[in-house]
Amino acid sequence: MGDWKTTDGLPRRRRHRALSPWREHLRDTFWFAPTAALVLVFVVWSAATAADDAILTALRDAGDEDAVSDLLGIAEDAKTVVTTISAAMMTFIGVVFSISLVAVQMAAGQFSPRVVRIFVRSRITKATFAVFLATFVQSLLVLTSYDSQRDPALVASIPLVQSVLTLILVGLSVVLFVMYVNSTLRLMRVAHVVDLITREALRVVANMPLGVSAEEPVGTGAGAGLGPETARFAHHGRAGVLRDVDIVRLVRMARQSGVVLRLVPRIGDFVVPGTPVFAVHGGPATKALRALSFQVSVGAERTFHQDLGLGLRQLSDIALRALSPAVNDPTTAVQAVDRIVQFLSSVAQRPLGALLHRDRRGTVRLVQPVPGWTELVDLGFTEIRGCAVASPQVTRRLLAGLDDLLGAVPEDRRAPLVRHRTLLTQAVERAVPEAADRAFALHPDRQGIG
Repeated sequence: MGDWKTTDGLPRRRRHRALSPWREHLRDTFWFAPTAALVLVFVVWSAATAADDAILTALRDAGDEDAVSDLLGIAEDAKTVVTTISAAMMTFIGVVFSISLVAVQMAAGQFSPRVVRIFVRSRITKATFAVFLATFVQSLLVLTSYDSQRDPALVASIPLVQSVLTLILVGLSVVLFVMYVNSTLRLMRVAHVVDLITREALRVVANMPLGVSAEEPVGTGAGAGLGPETARFAHHGRAGVLRDVDIVRLVRMARQSGVVLRLVPRIGDFVVPGTPVFAVHGGPATKALRALSFQVSVGAERTFHQDLGLGLRQLSDIALRALSPAVNDPTTAVQAVDRIVQFLSSVAQRPLGALLHRDRRGTVRLVQPVPGWTELVDLGFTEIRGCAVASPQVTRRLLAGLDDLLGAVPEDRRAPLVRHRTLLTQAVERAVPEAADRAFALHPDRQGIG
């Protein structure tokens, strides 16, 4: 599966790595990393126990009881530290994450409830929680390895390597704790939040194959050869948001059946049982295509994996909350508009409307609908424009952003930008009675007001 990139006027095929839906779904969970860490700590503890037993056996075979006695003394000293760690670590985990959840709740209230997803997907958050739990479990396992026998000739276990491993985990926990606190504090900064959202949105754009414009039919141009529609497959699972589809398997299934599949709803649409999900083109529906329903993921909320419009939706939500009378923070709205303009600039030259996923021979096998240029512009500007009339800082930034986009897009994509600019100008002229204030509010400024 790949896409087509034009270089020097020649179409060339470029392969790109398809992201696994399972990988993305696991990133949206919080249980996987801690569970994997707990399993790993049992494996490491078993290896450390074997190393301790090997050291004790080697010293006894060499007849060096003095060394055994010295190791026993070191292990006893380490036991005090390990005991302290086991008693304090769980309390530390509870306090740290209670405070962090309060911080996340404050960020969600200030920006948007959708920013909680950033916390859940944070690698530092998961790594910190996983290492904290691993340290706690490791300390308990080490305590079970201590032998009550104090005679060097009779002692059966000296958990020296295990104790050292516990101390290493404590040091790693301290380092991760500092990084975690820094990450949590950054989550409360709007610039960091909008930057993370924009980077994820741009990653979706980077993983998109070539599409066809929303203005041209899917069956023409680059998408020619779909053939007539021969069958449709409906959704039979639970109701929810269409999160993503397994593109690799769908392309493989379509190639094996000699057909072209077309995804009917867009990623992010809410589907219920009976909603048509796939249309078959160019051939009869084979028995192999009955498994199409297993290649669809439906969940409670949208994800960035294949959702082109989710980034704009979140940035718009942040700007709208900032412009609400309860918050009244136009500077935050300007920062969101900055990123909306950045995102629209990144797709300004791309064909939109439908993505074409191809097999290894370059044949279109899956057509996936995505928002067109007009829809993306409306998503980015409509609601903000309606709430920004009373804030000259935001109107000035909107006008500057629209002007920048007008200079960057092809002629056939200027119409929605001109429409939004005209509507914003008319709204300000109606709402602001003083001519001087109107002139000030309608002066484009990339920083809003300095």
